[in-house]
Amino acid sequence: MNLILLGAPGAGKGTQAEVICEHLNIPAISTGNIIREALKSGTEMGLKAKSFMDAGKLVPDEVVISIIQERLAKDDCKNGFVLDGFPRTIPQAEALDKMGIVIDKVIDIEVADEKIVERMSGRRVCESCGASYHLLYKKPEEEGKCGKCGGTLVQRKDDHPDTVKERLNVYHEQTEPLKDYYEKQGKLCIVEGQEEVADTTKLTLAALEA
Repeated sequence: MNLILLGAPGAGKGTQAEVICEHLNIPAISTGNIIREALKSGTEMGLKAKSFMDAGKLVPDEVVISIIQERLAKDDCKNGFVLDGFPRTIPQAEALDKMGIVIDKVIDIEVADEKIVERMSGRRVCESCGASYHLLYKKPEEEGKCGKCGGTLVQRKDDHPDTVKERLNVYHEQTEPLKDYYEKQGKLCIVEGQEEVADTTKLTLAALEA
């Protein structure tokens, strides 16, 4: 099953992507992680992405799309995948269609903006392994320390309230139109994000079966 997860930053896409992966035994592909992997392994596209990032610019669509294409060609994607954080815009969705990649279902996790600001400002990420925690919902066993590798937990600049509000504006402007795009293709399923992660998971898994 080839899936796309949509939802504003902080709606809980990453968490649901992990659940879906385990449930269907397919990889979750997060754009951020792929770009970081491409940077680490120094692929041609990774180096291209780096040149834009070093200049403080957004990585252009054609570079992101090439990196995604490289990733989807790997063996572990043969039985399907979950895309988290891609496509972000209509042109990216059109590029995915042009690649001949058939998406079976698009799950959109809906959460109110004010709830997202509260959620994201509580997020902490491990500097070493990238594991994520939350001061309210997923507290680390030891304050400021990663339970997986013992690394230091930090608040990303992206998770400061002002930055979150700015990111939400960008989401509504650029990414939200994808809901219409996929609804017209008959692929969109809307999941209302719940207070408890487990409840959102139940609804997400039910949407997969629908």
